[in-house]
Amino acid sequence: MVREAQSAQSNKDFVNKLEIGLKECRETQYWLELLIESNLVSKDKFAPLLDEANQIGKILVSSTKKLKQK
Repeated sequence: MVREAQSAQSNKDFVNKLEIGLKECRETQYWLELLIESNLVSKDKFAPLLDEANQIGKILVSSTKKLKQK
């Protein structure tokens, strides 16, 4: 989504695409949490992926907030 946002036609379109990326990130977090909590995957292997998804989510939230303030 971030790559797609780079091709945005306007600032509003850019923010919109980042927000779509955030929604996708949150869905990924949900599924990773579900897999870990259901013991379908190794927590040791998937916890770093969940941590990275959480970090990406924070970056996207911060980015969209700053862009909306402009």
